Amino acid sequence: MAEHGTGIPVVVAGLGDVGRAIARSVLEEADLRLVGVVDPAFAGRKLDVLLGRPGSGLVVEGDASKSFAAARGGVLLQATTSRLAEALPQIEQAVKAGLSVASACEELAYPWLAHEEEADALDALCERHDVAVTGAGVNPGFALDRLPAFLSQCTGTVRYLEARRVGDLTGRRPALLRKLGVGLTPEQFQKALDDDRVGHVGLAESAALAALGSGLEVDEVEEEIEPVLATRDLAGPEPVKKGRTVGVRQVARGWSEGREVVRLELLLALGAEDPHDEVRIDADPPLRLVVPAGLPGEAAAAWALVHAARALPVLRGLITVLDLPSGRA
Repeated sequence: MAEHGTGIPVVVAGLGDVGRAIARSVLEEADLRLVGVVDPAFAGRKLDVLLGRPGSGLVVEGDASKSFAAARGGVLLQATTSRLAEALPQIEQAVKAGLSVASACEELAYPWLAHEEEADALDALCERHDVAVTGAGVNPGFALDRLPAFLSQCTGTVRYLEARRVGDLTGRRPALLRKLGVGLTPEQFQKALDDDRVGHVGLAESAALAALGSGLEVDEVEEEIEPVLATRDLAGPEPVKKGRTVGVRQVARGWSEGREVVRLELLLALGAEDPHDEVRIDADPPLRLVVPAGLPGEAAAAWALVHAARALPVLRGLITVLDLPSGRA
């Protein structure tokens, strides 16, 4: 099997837009060594062709076993699904093969919130095999959780935490637009929501993480979602008629003894005005941070996983991004 460079052996699973960005990023890093790529949809294809750049010499595998054997002691970077139940079998296979895992699976960002039993079992499995697993990315994984937690290190006791992420979906990948219900009527959106087929996954996990990292006690997290509807016909690569969905607005609230202490808002829509990331912390001193234009989605998520790959080999158990180094490892 062809290899790239020297350093920590890495396997990339999933070659959608984020997975390809991860693979390209790994190939740029001298201290990482790409030894395998796994995606049944592209099995037998040359990675260089899929990435549009030469240099890896790798062929995509449909079965992860061979790649995992070549990467023992290294890291799996997984970009396959948002749901823990779907990501877990491959993660467990990697752990048993002696690999640590950084996954873009949004529910893995703080799996104890909705999957406590599975999280505890995975933690025990990691300890038995002396490896680490974490969910990482930009949202969840940084913009609305790790960043607020980091900022809270500069304040006294946090009384209230608020963060907001506004993103324009223009030009974003079609899979993301489908995931957010773009083009659906309000009735179709509601049906898709009831079937758990639309909406951003991970906002509630971000609320739990932000609270934990900021020293806030939260005993309940609730989430609501609504479609953002077009006020006029929109032309372009993704035309949308007036009255149909152009994106979503989601809010997650964390409560402590009946008092709201965390509020996260996510607005993702075609043509959204003033894209930005914002964090407000009510403390002494109070803090407010605004990132104009916001953190880029796919690129930032890819690099978040790649940088996690350096730290994981010296960590153990099922961890969160709060356990990773605050700077580059």
